[in-house]
Amino acid sequence: MLPIGALLAGFAVFSLFLLLQGKSPADFFALVFRAGFGTAFSWENTLSRAAPLLLAALCVALPARLGLVVIGGEGAIVLGGVGAGFAGVLLSGAPAGVALPVMLLAAMLIGALWIGAVGALRHYRGVNETIASLLLAYIAIALMNHLVEGPLRDPASLNKPSTAPLGEALRVGTIPGWDVHWGLAFGVVACVLAWILIDKTTWGFAARIAGGNVRAAQVQSLPVGKLILGFTALGGAFAGMAGFFEVAAVHGSANASLAGGYGYTGILIAFLARHNPLAIIPLAILLAGFEASSGLVQRRMDLPDATVLVLQGFVFMAILMSETLYGRFKVFAPERWRTG
Repeated sequence: MLPIGALLAGFAVFSLFLLLQGKSPADFFALVFRAGFGTAFSWENTLSRAAPLLLAALCVALPARLGLVVIGGEGAIVLGGVGAGFAGVLLSGAPAGVALPVMLLAAMLIGALWIGAVGALRHYRGVNETIASLLLAYIAIALMNHLVEGPLRDPASLNKPSTAPLGEALRVGTIPGWDVHWGLAFGVVACVLAWILIDKTTWGFAARIAGGNVRAAQVQSLPVGKLILGFTALGGAFAGMAGFFEVAAVHGSANASLAGGYGYTGILIAFLARHNPLAIIPLAILLAGFEASSGLVQRRMDLPDATVLVLQGFVFMAILMSETLYGRFKVFAPERWRTG
């Protein structure tokens, strides 16, 4: 109930924000529903946007099981996309059955190394993973801009520096019957596999023990260091996969559009889901629907398209406050709900 309460509290504060601007909260949420979930086209748009959010949220949720707050998934997404785009250029003449798996593996490997480096800094040098992952995200975006505007730039990309466009054979298609690319299916499967890893395997059990009390885990001779490296690398691999689909299914090349903020929205989704991979699925779709509505809200209500980001900010603040207050006062204490 805690995440749901935080979500509703964020909506309530945002409604006050709209009222102060002379806008109707009812009109806003009606437009959001219409643009994100009102028609078949809206659903397809929302589900396409949800695909990278599923994978970005896993980049936060998996390390969180060890008590790590990794918020730099954006960096793994953009570098994974660059790696996939570059691999696609190198393999432009290869069959799709060969080139696409290599592109996917390149993106996942780069993502795993990038976020895995955060785990290594935490384990070997005691560097705070939150700060390290955030700084590495900024470095990754700068590196991406350098590569697509310099060594990897396609000379024909005059207005928007990009790598060379992928051939049609190397573009990921849509799920049969839907105008939604295969990234959605991969994202859902990734969430299910992550849930199995965490809840049904000894590695997941060990990670939960280490996240609850690292000293107890060390006393029991659990491989805490390997768990940190493995879970951060796996989270980064999923974020790199999101970069692959953004290049191969959406943009057709690596460019600045890769830095679309998916990694940061993934933080909100993971916290709302309380780092449960299965709960990430509906919440990613919900947040994707809100993002899909930004254009319609801008046109119909004369609000900036960043208004949806303001809503996300209010929700995130509500989550942080609820986590801080949880258990400190009787109204938030678990015993109250058990005893009435």
